[in-house]
Amino acid sequence: MKRVVVLATAAAVSLSFAPAVSAAADPPAASSVLVEQRAKPKPRPKPPSLKAMTRNIYLGVDVTRPLAAAAGATDPLEALLAVAHEANAMEDTLEQTNFRVRSRLLAREIARTKPDLVGLQEVAKWRSGPADLLPPNVGVPNATKVDADYLKMLLQALRKAGEPYRVVARQQEADVEVPSFLGNPFDPENPTLTDAHDVRVTIYDVVLRRKDSKVKVLRSGGGHYAHQLELNLAGVPLSFARGFAWVNARLQGHRFRFVTTHLEAFSSALALAQARELLKGPGGYRGHTVMVGDYNSDPLNGSTDMSGVPHKAPYDAVVAGGFRDEWLKWKPAAKGWTSGLSETVDDTSAAGFDHRLDFIFGRTARGKAFKVLNGRVTGNRLADRDRKTGLWPSDHAGVVLKLRVPRR
Repeated sequence: MKRVVVLATAAAVSLSFAPAVSAAADPPAASSVLVEQRAKPKPRPKPPSLKAMTRNIYLGVDVTRPLAAAAGATDPLEALLAVAHEANAMEDTLEQTNFRVRSRLLAREIARTKPDLVGLQEVAKWRSGPADLLPPNVGVPNATKVDADYLKMLLQALRKAGEPYRVVARQQEADVEVPSFLGNPFDPENPTLTDAHDVRVTIYDVVLRRKDSKVKVLRSGGGHYAHQLELNLAGVPLSFARGFAWVNARLQGHRFRFVTTHLEAFSSALALAQARELLKGPGGYRGHTVMVGDYNSDPLNGSTDMSGVPHKAPYDAVVAGGFRDEWLKWKPAAKGWTSGLSETVDDTSAAGFDHRLDFIFGRTARGKAFKVLNGRVTGNRLADRDRKTGLWPSDHAGVVLKLRVPRR
């Protein structure tokens, strides 16, 4: 009897657990769900985007004025007096275009748009020193007293605006000094000399990186163009060097090169030669490349200057070299005017912006244009002026484009 009871009990236990075991071990349904889940491909992350800006911040005055004043002089002394008197008047204009005020306007632009990298042109350092009136010291850039350091002032303004930037590349370009005074100390009968000193301007091309940007700078460099504007001041040779600054960078694993440059303004032939040097130099990078700057070449202007070269030729050379005018991937040319304000940058309207000289050129590693996600022109509205002085940020407007950086 005991054996029968044990067997009956065991059978009952076995029967009571049978449904649970069967339900828990249903292999077809469970495996099919797992297979379905594994078969779904993970979405590929979107390529990162780079926000690039080009900004000519303006020297504050037309620095060729003293040289133009001496153009009709018949002897070296007459030329020297013409240069010195015009340089004195030029300083009045420089004070009027107050960069302390304009730096705050520029910082506000940059802080609002938050570009990852900014290519700056006409970044000036103005200095003064004792007057050198006679060769061999006349025209030698040796003044040391700093009167205005545009880069330092702009970086300070950016910090105050709550959007700090760092210099990741800087290339010195022209470094020119001229005497400034009134009167004629060489008059044998009535020598006069007032406010005598030397004025020196050193110009830089600069690349800035936003402090919290995901862009990582790997290398940087710069250089000068072999083709330069050469002038003569009362027997003293003056060279107006131009060049470029660049960085190699990485954005979320995607590498690219960023270049800023400023081509010659007073000769289309020189600007064209410099554009060709640019393409062979930093523009010859094989990977993704973004080149920004003031190219002093209007693509809609086919007129020629004294050199016989069309004004649009440098622009055409860059495009023929495989680079795309990225603004035109976003808006028509007429929506992107960037140049034309007066020397005193206190224009009462924005009508002076009537052509384009400032560009963001792009070429991917496959020789294509970058995809433009959005863009805008900055510093071209009446609301961008300083309320008290009526000053614009610059005689140029800026261009900001957000570019999709494709996988290589």
